[in-house]
Order: sequence, then C-alpha cells, then structure tokens
Amino acid sequence: MSKQVTIIPAKLNRATFTPLDQPKKRKVAGYARVSTDSEEQQTSYEAQVSYYTEYIQKRADWEFAGVYTDQGISATNTKHRDGFNRMIADALDGKIDLIVTKSVSRFARNTVDSLTTVRKLKEKGVEVYFEKENIYTLDSKGELFITIMSSLAQEESRSISENVTWGQRKRMADGKVTMPYGRFLGYRKGEDGLPEIVPEEAEVVRLIYKSFMEGMSYYKIAKMLMGMEIPAPAGGEKWHRRTVESILTNEKYKGSALLQKKFTVNFLTKKQKVNEGEVPQYFVEHSHDAIIDPEEYELVQAEIERRKGLGKEYSGSSIFSAKLVCSCCGGFFGSKVWHSTSKYRRVIWQCNHKFKNGEKCKTPHLYEDDIKKRFIEVCNQIASDKEDFLLSCQQIVEMLSDTAALDKKIEVQYIYLNGLAVSMQEFIKENAMKPQDENFYQKKMAEYNSQKAEAEKVLHDLQDKRAARLSRKELLEGLIRTMKHDDIVANTFDAKLWLLLVEKATVGTDGKLTFTLRNGMEIQV
Repeated sequence: MSKQVTIIPAKLNRATFTPLDQPKKRKVAGYARVSTDSEEQQTSYEAQVSYYTEYIQKRADWEFAGVYTDQGISATNTKHRDGFNRMIADALDGKIDLIVTKSVSRFARNTVDSLTTVRKLKEKGVEVYFEKENIYTLDSKGELFITIMSSLAQEESRSISENVTWGQRKRMADGKVTMPYGRFLGYRKGEDGLPEIVPEEAEVVRLIYKSFMEGMSYYKIAKMLMGMEIPAPAGGEKWHRRTVESILTNEKYKGSALLQKKFTVNFLTKKQKVNEGEVPQYFVEHSHDAIIDPEEYELVQAEIERRKGLGKEYSGSSIFSAKLVCSCCGGFFGSKVWHSTSKYRRVIWQCNHKFKNGEKCKTPHLYEDDIKKRFIEVCNQIASDKEDFLLSCQQIVEMLSDTAALDKKIEVQYIYLNGLAVSMQEFIKENAMKPQDENFYQKKMAEYNSQKAEAEKVLHDLQDKRAARLSRKELLEGLIRTMKHDDIVANTFDAKLWLLLVEKATVGTDGKLTFTLRNGMEIQV
C-alpha cells in the first residue's frame, strides 16, 4: 500500500500562542526613553509618549497596555532603568504580549542586555517590535538582526563615551574647572561658567577650617554645625564626619583644582576608580577665587597628617591638644576645668595617664595662660636670631623638595605590580585553555594575590611617605612666609604661629617645657 499523509493544521498562533479560530486582542505596550533631562529631550520624551499612545489605541486588534518610560537615563545598562525593568516584569507576568519601541538603541546599547532581555521575553511568547529597523523579534530573522543592530548600537555608545571623555580631558588640559555645584558648599556656577563664591556658605567653610585648627575633631565639628542648624552641602540636616573631612581636604577651597581624581573604567557599567596614575591628572593653580588662604589650607593638611600619625589618641578640642607630651610616660596632656561655675574658673593641662596606672606620673599640671607665656618667650628667642632660624627652615625645605629617590621607588613598584598583573592574566588564560589541577591553581592564585597585596602595601607606604614629606615642606614654606611678612609680637600669644611653629612641647618633672620646633630646633623654657 502507498503511504498516506494527513496534514493536521496548526491551531495556535506561533507569536501569541492563542487559538487561530478565536482571534484575541494582543496586549500592546510602548516604551519611550530619552537619555538627558534637557528641554529639547523633554519635548522628544513627551512626543514619544503621545505617539505610542495614539499608535497603539488606533489598532482594532490591539489592546492598549500603557506606555512605559525612562527619563534622563542612559541605555548602556538596564540595571537602573526603572520603567524598563517594570515593563519587562509585567511582560513576564502575562500583562503584555507585544512591546513597541522606536529602535534598538532606544531599547538598549548593550548587546548582552538586549539579547538576554529579548530571549527572556521570547520564552514567554512576548514579542518586541523595533519600528526604525522594522524587526519583529519572534520572526525567524529577528534574532540575527537584533544581534547585529545591538552590536552596532554598543559600538556607537563606545564611540560617544570616548568622545565625551576626550572632551572632558581637553577641558581639563585647558584648565577649565567644573564642580558638582548642587552638593559643593561655598561655590555656585557664575555667569561666565566659572565657580563663584556664595558668601554665606563661604563663612561656613571658614568656620570649619578655623574650628579644626583650634583643635576640634571632624566629629565635633559636625556636631557643632548640627547644633547651629546649618544645612549640610546637599541640603540635608545631618552633617557627617566624612563630609567635614572632604571639605578640609579639597584643594578647590584654596583656589586650585586637581582634575581627574577618578576615571571611568568601563563605558558600559560606568564603574569608576580612583586615579592612581593610570590616566593623566591636571593641577590648575589660581583657577578660581579662593575661600581659604592657601597658607591656611596647607597648615590644615599638615595638621591632618599629624593627627593621622597619632591615630585614636587624638580626640581634642583645643590648639594644645596632642601637642603637650609627658616626659614620664610619653602620653599627651589633656585639659580640665577648675572652678567652672565661679569667677576663679581656670583651664589646666595634666597628663592623661596621671591617675590611671599604679605609679602616677610626676609631671605637674600646667595652667593654659602659663603655656601661652612660655611660648611667647620662645618667640622672643627666635625673633632675636630670626634670619638664622629662617635659613635653617629653608635648608630643610630644599631637602624635602628632593623626592627623586622616592619617586624612583614608586615607579619601580608600579612596574612590578603591572608585571604581576600580566603574569596573573597569562596564568588564568593558560588555565582556561588547558585546565590544571584545581589545588595547584588555587595555590598559585593565592600566591599571586599575596604578592599583589604586599606590593600594594609597599606602594601605599611610599606614597604616604612622599605625601608627608611634601606636606611638611609646605608647612615650613608657610612658616617662612608668615615670619617674613609679619613681625613676631613680643607680648601677645599668636595661635597661628603656635600651630605653624610647634611640633610638640615636652613637659619635664621639674615643670620646664622643651619646645620642639618644625625645623627640629629645641628650646627649653
């Protein structure tokens, strides 16, 4: 007998999985996105929403499922696109059968995101229609087209990113400074596009610097500002110690700008990292009006470095904090108030460990007024031989300026780390091509990571040493400028000169004070 073939016709629509003999309206949604919040883009955004609403509603075989939108968001990554993610979730829940959007680049500029999303929707029978390219993703040719178009869109995104980066670096090389004005205390964008001082905010910045140099810690300054009900930079009520620290260490307040402190590692993820020499930096002096005198700024940086060296021991609130040292135990003197509520109120300083151990320190307490008088005596001794003192400071500045040896060590360390990174990559690649014993692989990677961590520690120590050296140099330069410009007043305590001049003052058991000055000189009073 001859073969007999009976054709059983399809009963379901391949795209919608609905019965062919029972036509059902497709639930259709539109997706609109613009990548910036500019006025022109706002018009485009509203036009897209209006267009898709009318476009879907005029089709008798379509049921309007809404228009999903993202405004002012880049397409390179779908992670932070709330409208897009909500639309995909609704589609996977069966609320949408077809998504209509302008083009592949509106949908996603990342090939991986685009294909992953399209395939995920395809598994649930949800189709995407790209108008510009005339692509239906459930069509047999759809995935090939979407792959090609997404790759082109991703390359376009790479090109745009590179052009933007080039433009930013060109502006940096030209010395053009920009700031995140919305959260930058003290400055606003002026009519000429340059930073302009906001007087009332500048007073807050000056108060922070003044309070720090009077001995207050980051935390105490933050607490003080909240007590005064001064708004934080971003407009919030709460001040954080980190916010205070960033204001005290930002060179823009002295009228200069270090540009490209961070850079974008990957144009798709927008991930940034601290620039440790991978890309050029640009330091622009006198780029805009200063809120803080450069000399005062450098003094603050030196004080920050000094306190870092003290670690947790520093918790003071006075210019004498962590400056008075006990000759018995090596600890610091702390302040106490006697007769705080009477007319006999006096501030005294005594060793913080005086009554903590079994054998108390034999150094006596000191009255604050007496410390000031003794410092005035030191100033008088320096004034009598001012030129020699300044000469010794200048010699130390010249010595500290020579960082060639440290720079060479830092360069060698960078080369070693780069070589280590190349070796690690080659080892990983080799393992991918020809898998090795797992224990051997893990042991070798642990060795690489250990060497890397040790090399990075050495590098950071060298960088810290260089920074401390230059910080001390700048401090001495500030001292030289101050002493050349201003006469030392013979009978008045000068707080600024105290901060510039005194490294520490050691208290002897006989009550004498030995002042160690910034140039290494010691004077006993």
